[in-house]
Amino acid sequence: MNEKKEYGWKLQEIILVAMLCIVFGVVYLAGVYLASFLSTLLTPVGLAPLANELVFGVWFMASTLAAYILQKPGAAIVAEVLAALIEVLLGNMYGPMVIVAGIIQGAGGEIVFAAGGYKKFDRRMVCLASVGCCITSFLWSFVRSGYGKLAVPLLAVMFLIRLVSSLIFSGVLSKAIGDGLEISMSEENKRMRQHRMSRAERQQTIERLTKEMKEAARLLQFELAAQLRD
Repeated sequence: MNEKKEYGWKLQEIILVAMLCIVFGVVYLAGVYLASFLSTLLTPVGLAPLANELVFGVWFMASTLAAYILQKPGAAIVAEVLAALIEVLLGNMYGPMVIVAGIIQGAGGEIVFAAGGYKKFDRRMVCLASVGCCITSFLWSFVRSGYGKLAVPLLAVMFLIRLVSSLIFSGVLSKAIGDGLEISMSEENKRMRQHRMSRAERQQTIERLTKEMKEAARLLQFELAAQLRD
């Protein structure tokens, strides 16, 4: 009989996603300033439009990492939107439209995981989810950033760079971080189990000593009875 998978979110999972979103809200904002710095460096050689594309994969990491850890519906889009919200609250120069971008980017990853029935969360699926984020975000760039006005060869280069960035950061790196967190949590659970075992052993020791004390008391009573008899 197959074990039915639980799709509801537990309190500890909600707390974990909230913590991830706070961290990635900061990371996303740092990515904005990094892209701005790269744009300044690339402007003299006419490659400023490529600056954002180099770091774009960073802005999908909350989506793929949260989904990989929780492996439940909604994790990808919820995490991406919350991280975008934190980024805006921290002072992102682009304002609330970043939240809209978060919805669209998170939806790209969510669609991929949903297509797999929320059953596959291996490296291949995480990388495919990063590609999904890349595609939806690139389509949004046509609406938001006027990519339709750019030459097709430049668009192709920009998309390829964004795709590679997505695979590296929100695919491979997110999977590696997720694995690292899983190992850490497993070790913590192991320590907790050992702690519980030691408590059980202490309880057994207490019970053993209590039994020995009762036996000793019984023997003392026998000795007292013998003295009274004599």
